[in-house]
Amino acid sequence: MELYGEQYAAWKRGEPVRRGGGELETEVADRAAPVVERNADKLPDGGTLVVVSHGGTIRTTIGRLLGLESRHWEGLGGLSNCCWSVLGEGARGWRLLEHNAGTLPEPVLGDDT
Repeated sequence: MELYGEQYAAWKRGEPVRRGGGELETEVADRAAPVVERNADKLPDGGTLVVVSHGGTIRTTIGRLLGLESRHWEGLGGLSNCCWSVLGEGARGWRLLEHNAGTLPEPVLGDDT
């Protein structure tokens, strides 16, 4: 807190902050969301795209894809280790189907149970 006290205070006020000099959350979304969209557009019907990244990148990308204002991205919360989110097609674009999920919806092929 002593080293980054003003940055922390600005972040708590909801202001954009370059944490430790890094990218703004909006810059992360500017970089990541188009990659997801470009690759999703290449999927065959019924295809699945798996995106692996850090939780903060996933959160900001989801917020951008859903069309949320950046000040609302924090409301999505982060992802716990080894958890995932699921987005799908909605009537007017992307739709968040699951967030911070951590259990498989059905047994994995090869389970001994």
